[in-house]
Amino acid sequence: MTPTRASSRLQRLARRSSQATAEAQERCELCGERIPASHRHLLDLRSGELMCACQACRLLFDRSAAGGGHYRLVPERRLAIAGFELDDLTWEELRIPVEIAFFFRSSRAERVVAFYPSPMGATESLLPLDAWRELEATNPLLGEMEPDVEALLVNRARGARDQWLVPVDECYALVGLIRTRWRGLTGGREVWEEIGRFFEELDRRALAVSNDGTQMQTTSPAAAAAGEEG
Repeated sequence: MTPTRASSRLQRLARRSSQATAEAQERCELCGERIPASHRHLLDLRSGELMCACQACRLLFDRSAAGGGHYRLVPERRLAIAGFELDDLTWEELRIPVEIAFFFRSSRAERVVAFYPSPMGATESLLPLDAWRELEATNPLLGEMEPDVEALLVNRARGARDQWLVPVDECYALVGLIRTRWRGLTGGREVWEEIGRFFEELDRRALAVSNDGTQMQTTSPAAAAAGEEG
């Protein structure tokens, strides 16, 4: 397997996501209107670029038919998936060389693609389609991912076994964090603390669901597991 770098435009977004005070984060990239640090993104389906959007521009594309096949609004839902079926053997069959990765259905490539964060940015990994089909068959929620703008985010680093369905810009925020904070061969303590906080915050904001999309009683898979042990 020979990994390839993600597009420079997506890497530019990842770099920007780690610089909350940058001017590009303060203006809508469609109309130039000033926007708060917390805002929505549009995906340019032709270029693969994620664009910051003000409230007015966001509303223009807040329908599935809007955008004319050019722009797509990145959704907001974050789902922490309890009971996700992904054992070590299946992970090996996916051929991801690291333990954090994200997967999304690309309209341009007409297939599911896999990326992982690295000190160089977002890196694409060749994904065996048979392995993905098996994963999708055992986890029906994956069939509901919105093409291009939602992703399966997997964290298996340092013994973790966590999965979320997230907006794709969330994944590139993680890419930016790792790219800017990584030091040396192993990353260093600081970056791993930041990664831990990133996933803790994601879990706090996410709605807990089963692997078929059924809402759980608790707020996260970790809480669900704790409840079962009790």
